Amino acid sequence: MATTDKGTILVVDDEANARTALAELLRDEGYRVETAADGFKALGKMEETSPDLVLTDLKMPGMGGVELLEKVHQADEEVIVVVMTAFGAVETAVEAMKKGAADYLTKPLNTTELFLVVEREMERRRLRLEAGHLRARLAERYSFSNIIGSAPAMQSIFKTIAQVAPSRASILITGESGTGKELIAAAIHQHSPRAKGPFVKLHCASLAETLLESELFGHERGSFTGAAGRREGRFQQANGGTLFLDEIGEISPSVQVKLLRFLQEHEFERVGGNETVRVDVRVVTATNRDLKEEVAKGRFREDLYYRLNVIAVEMPALRERGSDVPLLAAYFLKKYATENGKAIEGFTDEALTVLGTYGWPGNVRELENVIERAVVLCNGPRVSIAELPPHLAPASEPGGIRIPGSTLDEIEHYVIRKTLEATGGSTGKAAEILGVSVRKIQYKLHEYQSAPKSGAAAVIANGAAAVADGAAAAGAAEREGD
Repeated sequence: MATTDKGTILVVDDEANARTALAELLRDEGYRVETAADGFKALGKMEETSPDLVLTDLKMPGMGGVELLEKVHQADEEVIVVVMTAFGAVETAVEAMKKGAADYLTKPLNTTELFLVVEREMERRRLRLEAGHLRARLAERYSFSNIIGSAPAMQSIFKTIAQVAPSRASILITGESGTGKELIAAAIHQHSPRAKGPFVKLHCASLAETLLESELFGHERGSFTGAAGRREGRFQQANGGTLFLDEIGEISPSVQVKLLRFLQEHEFERVGGNETVRVDVRVVTATNRDLKEEVAKGRFREDLYYRLNVIAVEMPALRERGSDVPLLAAYFLKKYATENGKAIEGFTDEALTVLGTYGWPGNVRELENVIERAVVLCNGPRVSIAELPPHLAPASEPGGIRIPGSTLDEIEHYVIRKTLEATGGSTGKAAEILGVSVRKIQYKLHEYQSAPKSGAAAVIANGAAAVADGAAAAGAAEREGD
């Protein structure tokens, strides 16, 4: 007897012996089985057990199999219905299939055929459910709520995407590398009527011209060395969905011509072929280049630029939306802590200060890499400055100053002290260099010596006292010289 749980089947038959025998056969094959003597009882069982497959006789008193089929699919169209009928009533079974039955079996049942049909239909249901769950996960991943951005620039982008996603218009996403252009393209697809179709992507800068043309449009056998057979390109793979072309500014003039033709006529020929292929594909492109400048320099076709740029979405650099850095950092921390099985609560205040003041030339991609590294290195409850790359948090100056990490007062004290040291303690020369009055320098020196300090400020104050002594001596020497 099989012990694997392969799903739930509801057997519906008004003949008790047939119903019981069929249930036992299916249980022996590893299925959970419920039974019902007629259509009305079957509907009650449906609510209790939520079966994956209903195996029902067509001829039953009260509610027949066809009526039960209709009511089952009204309640849940994903439930599989297989009907059983006497050999002489096959026409009724065919009619049931027209109304949504997955298959039919003739009585008396052939057990081999029974098991094959049930196993096949249960596998189809499993695949449909997996595909549905995958689509749901993709939709969640690329939903606007999961693209982190509280800054006004990102909120404006979300609004634009919500407006344009349902349309067929081509969209050009611009912005620096690492700003999340592909994530936005995928979100556009997931919020469009094409969401159930494929989302196909291609990085145009990673391929040579001949390979790029083949990747986009496909090729015929023998069209070039190594072309052993016909191959579909990305346009055919994306039929009914969306094709995302990243780094579109890198494509050659000849590929630009073919892409323009597709955008105008929705058709193309494979490399080395004469057959015209028509597909239904929405094109979304992205680039970190200034395509207007490329057009002006003659490197990018103006007509293609306008075809691609029906809707423009410009991604802001991370340094332009600093308020999003803590949110993104927290998101990546949770993600990589989970992946690495670590219980990390958050960041120290010093680490957050460093993350918030760094310029992020690599944008969100760089931030993600930094947080992943920090999580791997972290052995405590919080990520500290020690786990961040050195270039994010430069070492302190000998005077205790760290940028970022020091207050403006500490930085001012440090600058005055270092300038006095360089001028041999002359307040007049220091004031001239710093562009302030001698009185202000003297006031600051008095302030540093009298105020209680700790940490870096204490180091500065001690240094200032020494410099003040030197300044006094220098002043006396100057007076003696006069």
